[in-house]
Amino acid sequence: MTAEPTHHAQPGDQDSPTPQAPQGPQGPQGPQESRPAPVPLPTHRVKRTRMGGLWVAATLSALVLLLLLIFILENGQRVSISYFGAHGHMPLGVALLLAAVLGVLLVVIPGTGRIIQLRIAAHRHRRVDAAAGSDPADSDSSAG
Repeated sequence: MTAEPTHHAQPGDQDSPTPQAPQGPQGPQGPQESRPAPVPLPTHRVKRTRMGGLWVAATLSALVLLLLLIFILENGQRVSISYFGAHGHMPLGVALLLAAVLGVLLVVIPGTGRIIQLRIAAHRHRRVDAAAGSDPADSDSSAG
């Protein structure tokens, strides 16, 4: 909302009011007490949480599943599939989705093996670092 200018009648003014320029800290009566400027409130940031991340992931997953469902429904023509002597018929969308899932597994399985290797190596390094940090000479001097 915007404030409309107010018209004050001054001695000697005519009957029709005229717009006046806004007054500064000194009003028509003279200098007024100046008020301190308002202190700006601190801005608060909400930290990201696991539940917030889970909500975003669930929303994106639902969107991807919806797109996959539309893809499968639009590609419903039956196709013949042969794999190592096995023969079958299935909708084209399902066959393409199955091929994509198998392609993902080609990446996930070796990746999982590599992650396990790195975790074993990290555990081994932590054990070596912990053994180097506790010097056997220190434990002998505290026993006597």
